Parts: sequence; structure tokens; C-alpha cells
Amino acid sequence: MCGRFALDDKVNALIEEYVAAGGDYRQWAGSWNIKPTTQIPILFEDEEHGHRAELARWSLVAPWAKDLSQKFPTFNARSENITEKATWKNPVKTKRAIVPATGYFEWVTEGKTKTLNYIYDPAGELLGFAGLYSWWKDPSKEEDEAWLLSTTILTMATVPELAHLHDRNPVTLPRDFWDEWTAPTTVGDQTLVDAAVAAAIPIASALTSHQVTPLSGNSQRLIERMS
Repeated sequence: MCGRFALDDKVNALIEEYVAAGGDYRQWAGSWNIKPTTQIPILFEDEEHGHRAELARWSLVAPWAKDLSQKFPTFNARSENITEKATWKNPVKTKRAIVPATGYFEWVTEGKTKTLNYIYDPAGELLGFAGLYSWWKDPSKEEDEAWLLSTTILTMATVPELAHLHDRNPVTLPRDFWDEWTAPTTVGDQTLVDAAVAAAIPIASALTSHQVTPLSGNSQRLIERMS
């Protein structure tokens, strides 16, 4: 799974490269302790504006929700049989996104000992998690302030190289799959999701990790190797 991740300000160059029109959020300051319900930048495409970058709440809110309370966590979505789940089946069709990340965190428990590990690309490249997004209208607000963009990150069964850390990992897509994943003219189905998982396997297998100190505060030291 992916319950905390980091994203530094290198994403601003990526956003500038990605965006053609529409939303153009380029001033991400960097955060090394991103938790669910935080506002995060996502990349997606729609037929009207082309490539877009927008801030979204990390925990997807279904369009039919009456408020922001959730019966179950929605910051991750299991890729297996995703089109059979009410919360995910409609976003899979046309509302697919890329969630950029510098790396993510996983706790490992051995006996009574818990260690925190940071997983990242050894070459320092930004990761692009397969995500879904949704627009939710808050019934308690006026029209011009009512719309909330929210997102989730897809997960998959872990690759052998990361199995010692967790039994799930994010679906991390190669750059040449991003446009295929986000294309608004493609009606997404389980076949597309399975193709994304297959494309993610080599990326996930090449990631590396090191132990870090428990998360506290929000600074770059949180991703530094524990000495």
C-alpha cells in the first residue's frame, strides 16, 4: 500500500513540461510527509483543456457522498477487480491520473521491532503512480466554491524485490505509459488496469530502499538514510 509519500519541488519542472493548457500549478514547495486528505498535485487530461495539473485531496470522494466522511479508506484502490467496486468503477472509465512522487514510506515489523523504510528510484527520477480522480460537489457551499477534486493511488501485489517491505506497492507507471493511462478518449476497463500493472512491474522491481527515522515534522531529513 502507500499511506505516506514524499514529493519535492522538482515536480514543478515536470508540471511545466506536462501541462499544455488548463490548470497550471507550478509552485509546489515540497513535502516529505504527505498523508491522506492532504492536497497534492496530480496530472491528468481532459478533452477540453488537454494536459492539466491540479491540486487534489488525497482520498477520493465519490460523487454521491453527502460529506467528506468515509466508511472505508479511499487513499488507495486495489487494482484487482477494480471495475467491480462502486467507488472506483466510474473513475476508471474516464478519470485516470498520474500522482507524482519522489518516493514513499513503508513500515516493517519484525517481532516487537518496527522500522520505517523509504522506497525510491535509485537514479533520483520522479515516480508516477497510477491514480484515479473525482469531482465532488459540496452541498453545503455556494456553486463557485462547491467543487472539490480528489484522488486515489492504485496498488498492486508486490514485486519480489519489495516483498520484504510490504505485500502491496503502488502501481508506478513508466513515462511512456502516462498518456495511455490518462487518455480521456479511452474508456478504461479491467484490461487497461491490468496493462498498467504489467507496465509497472519493471519500474517497481528497480526501486531501492533504505531505513529512515520515524516520521515527525516535515523536512527533507525524513528521507535521509538512518545512520
